[in-house]
Amino acid sequence: MDRYEQIAAELRERIERGELRPGDRVPSTREITRRWNVAMATASRVLAELRGRGLVRAVPGVGTVVAGRPEPAPAAAPATAAAARSGGRQPPRRPAPEGGLTAERIVAAAVAVADAEGLEALSMRRVAAELDVATMSLYRHVPDKDGLVDLMMDRVFTELSFSAADAARDWRARLELAARRLWGLFRAHPWLASALSVTRPQPVANALPFGEWVLSALAAEGLGVPDVFTAYLTLFNYVRGTALSLEMEAAAEAATGQDSEEWMDQQEEVFMELVAAHPTFLRLTLEGYDFDLDRLFEFGLQRLLDGLAVLVGRTAPPAQDSSAPRS
Repeated sequence: MDRYEQIAAELRERIERGELRPGDRVPSTREITRRWNVAMATASRVLAELRGRGLVRAVPGVGTVVAGRPEPAPAAAPATAAAARSGGRQPPRRPAPEGGLTAERIVAAAVAVADAEGLEALSMRRVAAELDVATMSLYRHVPDKDGLVDLMMDRVFTELSFSAADAARDWRARLELAARRLWGLFRAHPWLASALSVTRPQPVANALPFGEWVLSALAAEGLGVPDVFTAYLTLFNYVRGTALSLEMEAAAEAATGQDSEEWMDQQEEVFMELVAAHPTFLRLTLEGYDFDLDRLFEFGLQRLLDGLAVLVGRTAPPAQDSSAPRS
């Protein structure tokens, strides 16, 4: 019996004994690699084996769980006399009076919708429904959806700040700190990366302190203005570009009901055929690769800063030649 079959049999026995009940999560591929000390490819085959036997299923936002629990039915709306008279249909809901509606409340509601469901789910009508007001009332406080998104970006950038102690660091430590905090902001708000534009920057005033922090750290090293700004854009776009995967993965998981590991499990046979004639890819596939976006971000950040260190080193003032005649 192959190793993956042994692990699958062990998990199957736990399911049959009732230790893992319908709806309970089963170990992910990463957990299997750690617990049984096997390669990622072996862990993927374990879950594929269990799925093939109909013992587990994917649940969006949860992972792989033991099959068998019926999906909960949506809660029925309470019956009302009006609904009874209309054959069970609820009468249309009247939006609440606008009372107390402000741009701040609208922006906060919009950020909450985008955080939970992505930018595609955002609309003026949806935000109005969240606030229980008429859609047209929003336009007294925000210009349109594009203007609302600008205000949303301005709002979330207030979450970035730096202290006086942070400013005492050297240029590389300052850029590391800035990049990691920007990455954390993108993680907290996955829609932000796709909303921001590098080629057509939006008027996001609260993003300027972040830019000033990076620019001033580089300018203090003697770089010229073009190099300072190019280095800033390179760093910013590296973080943003990596973060674009966050919203894309969230959308894919919602659409397929599978996380990235489960999706890769299903594609294993296809990928094995593709890489069969490419020895390095084949070795990587067989040994497994524990993909982690945070680790990918950190690796790339350090290599980018290594490159900027070369640029900064070239701008250092030449050492004074003590043998040269003095004027």
